Amino acid sequence: MSARENTARSLSYAEVGATRLGPLPARYHHLHHTARIAKGRAAFEAAGTAVTTWGMHRASGAGVRATAAHAEPGVRVEISVGVGPLRLAAPCEVIWTVHNKDRTGFAYGTLTGHPEAGEESFVVDLHDDGTVWFTVTAFSRPAAWYTRLGGPLVPVAQRWYARRLGRTLRRIAAGRY
Repeated sequence: MSARENTARSLSYAEVGATRLGPLPARYHHLHHTARIAKGRAAFEAAGTAVTTWGMHRASGAGVRATAAHAEPGVRVEISVGVGPLRLAAPCEVIWTVHNKDRTGFAYGTLTGHPEAGEESFVVDLHDDGTVWFTVTAFSRPAAWYTRLGGPLVPVAQRWYARRLGRTLRRIAAGRY
């Protein structure tokens, strides 16, 4: 991400932090996906590291360009899929993070130029029974002509990607990546 791209963009929505504080704002599509990942502290640590170092996104097949190696508030990141002229880039900024003994993750918000407007969080939790859970929470609405044209297919693609991230994180936590 060039310095110019990094400073020229701004957040493209007003409800900053809603994935952390709730409730999710009206007039957006809401996504809430939870998946059991594994069991145990080691799996929690591996999953949390993969989430906060962009490893989960990369292992799922997405391109990642970030201004820092770890998710921290203010870090700019561009997630992309596709190749060449068919490459779809999604510029974001990390809005909040959480790092404690039983919860790790972050949320990023969309920047101008992103095909959607909204926020998405990726959180790993270690429950009292030792199970490790991954949750994606998001709110978004179209911000580009092609996502408006995509209509009801866009939320389907978002749910598919959230499930893919959960499967990827399960393999990472199991040491298969």
